[in-house]
Amino acid sequence: MDKVKNRWLIAASAVGIHLSIGSAYAWSVFTNPMVDQFGWEQTQVSTAFSIAIFFLGFSAAFMGRFVEKSGPRKSGMLAALFFGVGVAGSGLATATESLLLLYLFYGVIGGIGLGIGYISPVSTLVKWFPDRRGLATGLAIMGFGFAAMISGPAAASLIDSAGISNTFFILGAIYFIVMTASAQYLAPPPEGWAPKGFTEKQESETAKGKIKEDLSQLTANEAIKTRRFWMLWLMLFINVTCGIAILAVASPMAQEITGMTVIAAAAMVGVLGLFNGGGRLAWASLSDYIGRPNVYTAFFVIQVVAFFMLPFASNPIVFQVLLFAILTCYGGGFASVPAYIGDLFGTKQLGAIHGYILTAWAMAGVVGPILLSLIYDSTNSYNITMMIFGVMFVIAFAISLLIRVDINRLRGKQQANVKKVSGVAKEA
Repeated sequence: MDKVKNRWLIAASAVGIHLSIGSAYAWSVFTNPMVDQFGWEQTQVSTAFSIAIFFLGFSAAFMGRFVEKSGPRKSGMLAALFFGVGVAGSGLATATESLLLLYLFYGVIGGIGLGIGYISPVSTLVKWFPDRRGLATGLAIMGFGFAAMISGPAAASLIDSAGISNTFFILGAIYFIVMTASAQYLAPPPEGWAPKGFTEKQESETAKGKIKEDLSQLTANEAIKTRRFWMLWLMLFINVTCGIAILAVASPMAQEITGMTVIAAAAMVGVLGLFNGGGRLAWASLSDYIGRPNVYTAFFVIQVVAFFMLPFASNPIVFQVLLFAILTCYGGGFASVPAYIGDLFGTKQLGAIHGYILTAWAMAGVVGPILLSLIYDSTNSYNITMMIFGVMFVIAFAISLLIRVDINRLRGKQQANVKKVSGVAKEA
C-alpha cells in the first residue's frame, strides 16, 4: 500500500503555486520603468494587467473540467508552463518594445497560467481537509494575496540592476521552477481517506446534530442551473468590483479625502497588502467555526458601514481603518468561496465549479475600475462612487440572506430524506 502523503505538505505546495502567480499583484512595479524607458502611457501598461485578470477568470472557467479530469499535478505543471512562458515572453516583448507582444505574453498566455494555477490546488485541498476547509483554502489563497510583498521588492531590485527585459526572463524562469516543483507533490487523497479520528468524530457529532453534510454533490453543469450558484456569483462579483476599484485608487483617494502626503499614501497602499493577504486566512479560518453564510453576511455589513463612512472620514487614521476593513473582506471573499462551494455543491467537481464562479472576478476586474473612473470623471469626486458601492453592498447583504432561504429549504429536504431512510431501515 502506498504511503499517504502529508496533507500539510500538500497545502505548502499549493502556497508555492499561489505565491508565484500572485506576483501579478505587483505589476505596478513595472509601470513607471516602462513608461520612462519606452514612452508608453500608464493606461497602455496597465492594460496588460487587466487582460491577464480577464483571462484568469475565463481560463479558470473553461479549464476547470481539465483540472478535475487530469488532476492537480498535471494541471499545476500546465499552469507553470503558461505562466512561466507568459512572464519570460514579456521580456521579449519589452526587448522589442512591442505592446502587442506584451499583451499576448503577459495578458493572454500569462493570464491563462494564472487561471489554471489559481484553481489547480483548491479542490484537492478541500478533499485533504474535510475537517478544516476554510483554513486549507485560506492558506493557499493567502499566498496569492501576500505574493506582491515578496515579488514587488524583488522585481524592483532586479529592474535597477538587470533591466526590465532581464527581470522578466529571470522571474519567468523562477516562477516556472517553483510552480513545477510545487505541482509534483500535489495529488488527491486515496479513495475513502479521512484525517485521523475524523470519521469517528463526524459520526458522533452527526448523531448529535452538530455536523451538517454538504447540501449536494453536483457536477459543474448541474451547479450552474441552481439559484444558489448565481447568488454566490453575484456576491463575489459585488465584493470584487468594489474592492478592486478601491485598490486601483487608494493612494489618490486618501490624498483627496484626508490630505495625506504622497509618501504616507504610498505607505498605506503597502500595508493594504497585509490586510488583503491576512484577511484571506483569518476570514476563511473563521468560516470553519461560524459557517460560510455568516461570514459572507459579515463581509457585507462591514462594507456597507465602511463605504458610507469613507467620504466623511477626513481623519487619516479613521480613513485607513475603514480601508483596511474593506481589504480584509475583499481578500476573505476569495478565500472563503471554495469552501462555500464545497458546502453547497460538494467536492465532485469543485474545481470546475470554482472556475465558473471566478468569471465574476474577470467581469469585476473590468467593471470596477471603469465604473469608478467614469463616475469620478463626471463628478470630480470619489464621494458619489463610495455611496454607489455602499448601495451595492446593501444588495449583496440582501442576497446573503436570500441564499440562506435556499440553503434551509434544501437542508430540510436532506433531513427528511435521512429520516425516511432510517425509518425504512428500522422497519426492515
